[in-house]
Amino acid sequence: MSSAPLSPQRLERFARHIVLPEIGGAGQVALSQSHVAVIGLGGIGSPALQYLAAAGIGQFTLVDNDAVDASNLQRQTIFSARDVGHGKAVGARRWLANFDDTLKVEISDTRITAENAGSMIAGAGLVLDGTDNFATRLAVSDACVAAGIPLLSAAVGRFQGQVGAFAGHLPGQSCYRCFVGDAFDAEDCDTCAEDGMLGAMAGWTGSFAAMQAVRVLLGGVSAFGDPQFGKLHILDGMAPGMRTLTIAKDPACKGCCGGAS
Repeated sequence: MSSAPLSPQRLERFARHIVLPEIGGAGQVALSQSHVAVIGLGGIGSPALQYLAAAGIGQFTLVDNDAVDASNLQRQTIFSARDVGHGKAVGARRWLANFDDTLKVEISDTRITAENAGSMIAGAGLVLDGTDNFATRLAVSDACVAAGIPLLSAAVGRFQGQVGAFAGHLPGQSCYRCFVGDAFDAEDCDTCAEDGMLGAMAGWTGSFAAMQAVRVLLGGVSAFGDPQFGKLHILDGMAPGMRTLTIAKDPACKGCCGGAS
């Protein structure tokens, strides 16, 4: 990774990061050279993308095959009423262009599947998955393991969120499939349309996911770089509070250990 200095304009923009000893100039340069694939641009992907862009991530791949619905506006903060009926990936790229026109952005409005997930995330240094069904999450997880890319998986519903970092391609580290198993490979999942969701809960989960993404990206670069692989953080909006679980590697996992299907 190159250590080219930031321009005076970028130094000014990220001054509040750079003065933090835990991030510093080296950390900010590393973020500027990072490539994050954001899968799902809804309630989690929207606020996560905003804070990742604000953090100075230099390149994004955005994947979402859905269009904006009026009911999304209660929690999907990068969209406005004028976006209703239009593709989320295009809308997200427009938001990024307005926010910071120096960012490199690629988009896909093709539905991500087990067959195309590998090509969708190719070249990324981190994948942030905020999709809303288990089949997609597992397909993304398996593709991350195969490609050797860390995965930050985030989910939210009603008044609870969860954010976990996984690196199943590394010895001793669990993958997302180690956490949920194989039972959810089918397209079967409760949705926020059925169960409801507090909009601010999606914001908390998404912004926390962005913070954890920065931790992963700064691993080995700055003091803030603690990927916390195998840790699942559960956010409780009712209490409120947070607790953390450790997800052990499953030796029979077919995602990261070659277990039988």
